[in-house]
Amino acid sequence: MTSSAEQTFLNDLEKKLWTAADKLRSTLDAAQYKHTVLGLVFIKYVSDAFDIRHADLKKQLQNPEHDYFLDPEDFGGVESEAYQEELAAELEVRDYYAETNTFWVPAGARWQFLQDNNKTVIGGAELTIQNGANSQVKKKFSSVGHLIDNALELIEADNAKLKGVLNKQYTRLQIDQAKLAELIDLIATVPFEKEGLELNSKDILGHVYEYMLGQFALAEGKKGGQFYTPKSIVSLIVQMLEPFKGRVYDPAMGSGGFFVQSEHFINAHKGRIDDVSIYGQEYNHTTWQLAAMNMAIRGIDFNFGKEPASTYTHNQHPDLRADFVMANPPFNMKEWDLGVAEDDPRWVYGTPPSGNANFAWLQHMLYHTAPNGSLGLLLANGSMSSNTGGEGDIRKALIENDLVECMVALPGQLFTNTQIPACIWFLTKNKKARTSASGKKLRDRTGEVLFIDARNLGFMKDRVLRDFTQEDLNTVSETFHAWETGQNYDDEAGFCKSVKLAELEKHDFVLTPGRYVGAAAEGEDSEPFAEKMARLTSQLKSQFEESDRLEAEIKKNLAGLGFDV
Repeated sequence: MTSSAEQTFLNDLEKKLWTAADKLRSTLDAAQYKHTVLGLVFIKYVSDAFDIRHADLKKQLQNPEHDYFLDPEDFGGVESEAYQEELAAELEVRDYYAETNTFWVPAGARWQFLQDNNKTVIGGAELTIQNGANSQVKKKFSSVGHLIDNALELIEADNAKLKGVLNKQYTRLQIDQAKLAELIDLIATVPFEKEGLELNSKDILGHVYEYMLGQFALAEGKKGGQFYTPKSIVSLIVQMLEPFKGRVYDPAMGSGGFFVQSEHFINAHKGRIDDVSIYGQEYNHTTWQLAAMNMAIRGIDFNFGKEPASTYTHNQHPDLRADFVMANPPFNMKEWDLGVAEDDPRWVYGTPPSGNANFAWLQHMLYHTAPNGSLGLLLANGSMSSNTGGEGDIRKALIENDLVECMVALPGQLFTNTQIPACIWFLTKNKKARTSASGKKLRDRTGEVLFIDARNLGFMKDRVLRDFTQEDLNTVSETFHAWETGQNYDDEAGFCKSVKLAELEKHDFVLTPGRYVGAAAEGEDSEPFAEKMARLTSQLKSQFEESDRLEAEIKKNLAGLGFDV
């Protein structure tokens, strides 16, 4: 968690960036504006990380005690041209950056190059670009947009994972070139670090990137929400599943929020991101691009399939069986099954209705879950009780096959784009005693389901949006883990209860937590009735006497002013 000073710094920074960058929005539609800003933030982000590694490497090359030390005496001294050329050449060796998982940025794509030349190229200019350590090339640029597109092309050419991913559309933008140059100068003000704080470039720019995704979700309304899930909800699912090792899969990944939070979780618990393999799929092309950029920014290896595509008709990972599956798909999606066969092998527990994709998402995720795997899925509340189109039968089959592990009811007003109340389903294919990926000794939970009612948690962060504190997230996740392990777990009226399958059957297989956890217990009144009655009667008498005294005082004051009372 960030300190209050760090949070204040980040809040001031995001307000500054959004307010200033928002001036461009009048000339661009929301989708163009989003990519205009985020594309530049992406270049700034990877350039900053590259520059930090560049500076560290230079110190190592000049440090006699380091393995990489480059001895000036072998080249005629520190001031010699031969030494400076060799030093420059070593600083451009790509392997040095790969060993620290630093994203490689070609010279013509580095932020400093853009900032040094963003005014020069307005109206056209020829620039000299460093090509490797010892050679240069000249290239003509027609505009600021051309300069940025060239940077993105160079990045793609040198990073195979991003081939065809970056949005190279700046040359085509119908925008004043001076405004675009101004935006470069604005984003350049994002600092590497803040004196007195522990935040580094990755922390700061990662926060800016996530913040802007959220702001675009607000600006674009419903469509924006297709790629943005509230960070606290993502964090909750990640905290509960604890994806330390294995394959992590999101079939409706949006901008990759679950993967980012998985990285944060692993780092916070001293794990290694290399122990996790990332798989994702996304239908929307621009969002698929954002997700790939989001992973590249953080140096996370990923497999998002060959192309953006429908999870239902063009499954990009047909043979994948993941250890952790997490998703926030579109709620109550209609007409999702065009081109999907009724006997699709994923519909093990029943064919989902055409009018609602909730149980299609759930079964797709189960199909791709490994034998010891678990999944967390955000769905609309209706999924817990609806019987429309055979949904009740599918839910019953899931329960009878003992796949449902935990249900969490969420408070309202968590989402920027919908007021539909939501819940989280947690399923697993193995409730028997075993050791989890995080090293926990799980007890045998066969035939049990945990219900958590979190509707009373959280706080209003503004007039329309609710959010969770870290303490709220810990309360829910620790309750779940205590239940899983059998250590320090107790049912709590109004909040959580462990329920046997037989009780679910009595309730017609409805999975609404409120039905099982009941109401919070009222505090016991230890004061005897007779004593309490005497105390309250005496209290009331005193209040009547005080009322009479005040009335007399008021009449006296009014009479003194000449009023007839």
